[in-house]
Amino acid sequence: MIFAAGLGTRLKPLTDTIPKALLPLAGKTLLQWQIERLKAAGIEDVVVNIHHFGQQIIDYLKVNEGFGCNIQVSDEREALLETGGGLLKAAALLGESKPILVCNVDILSNIDLPRFIAAHRSDDLATVVVSDRETQRYLLFAGDGTLHGWTNRKTGEYRPAAAANEDLVPLAFSGMQIVSPAFFAELRHTQAQKGDKFSLIDAYLSVVERQAGTIRAFVPQNYRMMDVGKIDQLDEAERFAASLNTKL
Repeated sequence: MIFAAGLGTRLKPLTDTIPKALLPLAGKTLLQWQIERLKAAGIEDVVVNIHHFGQQIIDYLKVNEGFGCNIQVSDEREALLETGGGLLKAAALLGESKPILVCNVDILSNIDLPRFIAAHRSDDLATVVVSDRETQRYLLFAGDGTLHGWTNRKTGEYRPAAAANEDLVPLAFSGMQIVSPAFFAELRHTQAQKGDKFSLIDAYLSVVERQAGTIRAFVPQNYRMMDVGKIDQLDEAERFAASLNTKL
């Protein structure tokens, strides 16, 4: 699944007329970059969620015949549901019988997707891509790679609070994960607590706080990534996109 419903407010004024997913970089849109990466890894059944200028995305996928993939659209034009709520809404399209790779449309990287897919353990609820980079908010992992909490370094907040007293490794979330079928029950549990709009991080921390299953880290080798989120970074993003090789 590709999350493409965001408002792209940090990319104004470009996103005053187009959705962020259709932002062009190095001759392709962000959405095309993601679809082609998935297809190169053998993934051809794709769900894309939409909200901001959603019809433009629908028309774009139709004109380009889904770039050779079977693409379905999860329509959030009535209400933007964030990542957790968006994934749960798309459950009927995705099915709940096999693991689902989920990524943000605006994060480009050189990740080896087949290696990542092979690393996911069927008995884990989710495997999340993380890296050792500077940020304000971190997921906190034990030495065995299992998620134990979250912290905001700017505010000093920890979830759960007990994580502040554990010897944990802080790693930055990179906007990509594989979720197992059993994780959809956890999404529904979080929905019952928070309503329809919630993040995947909320769901992950609910799992940790309730000790309901395992969320595991995947740290890619020689990882390079870029969050295409700010207007003043577009020149750098253009160069980064041009450097990527979509053949895995």
